[in-house]
Amino acid sequence: MKKNSGQTLVSLMIFMVTAIIIITAAVAVIIINSKTTSKLYQGMVSYDAAEIGIENAIIRLLRDPNYTGETLSLEDYTLEIQVSGGGGAPYIITSQATNGNFKRTIQAQASYNDNILTISSWKEQ
Repeated sequence: MKKNSGQTLVSLMIFMVTAIIIITAAVAVIIINSKTTSKLYQGMVSYDAAEIGIENAIIRLLRDPNYTGETLSLEDYTLEIQVSGGGGAPYIITSQATNGNFKRTIQAQASYNDNILTISSWKEQ
């Protein structure tokens, strides 16, 4: 019996080390997924904020065809809106949303045809 007395302890130690390695790996995967999801969400919200800037510029152009842009602050975001063109040429509307290291830029092209503002393109840059 003395020959087998430590065998159970060795088996238990191997099981414990294996369990600790698996748990540590699982926690690492959870942390990485959480960070990735957070960054994805921030990127999506930045895109939505940039779209808000384009929509704001369209409304402002409808009210004032000489509108050239502005800087807006929305909660944690800063929107830089620029409008160029006009006077017969198409308007180029650029909206950049910034939140920390996240920047998303959308550009739209619009023009007046018979006093109707028509959007001809809308894309992310």
